[in-house]
Amino acid sequence: MERIVKGKTIIEGEASGIALASTEPVSFWGGYDQVTGEIIDRRHPLSGQMAAGRILVLPYTRGSSTSTAILLESVRADVAPAGIITDRADVFLALASVVAGEMYESSFPMVAVDRGDFESIQSGDQIRIDASGQIHIQNDEH
Repeated sequence: MERIVKGKTIIEGEASGIALASTEPVSFWGGYDQVTGEIIDRRHPLSGQMAAGRILVLPYTRGSSTSTAILLESVRADVAPAGIITDRADVFLALASVVAGEMYESSFPMVAVDRGDFESIQSGDQIRIDASGQIHIQNDEH
């Protein structure tokens, strides 16, 4: 069963992949391995999970502009998330995608959804973000 959620496009683009979702923010500085794409913050619920190539579902980042640098380096190393879904605009996440597009001609889409829709997305859901900002969620359990 597919369900469609309309989000607010923060960074345009298309992406698809399996969701990796948490209601807890991540600090990319010290919490994300820019070489492998693993979430390495051992206190985070997603610790040990690979975010590379997945649709990362996070409310926002913890920390400062260093999150942008780590995420930017993960784009360069080809281990960044394929896309990001959030429940608010996060300037550090958006900036990484914009700069990656300029520097590496590679970026990722970012879409904000309301809190109820955000919380309904689960790790393992098959996600497709289309160019209009619609999020197509495939999961037989919903």
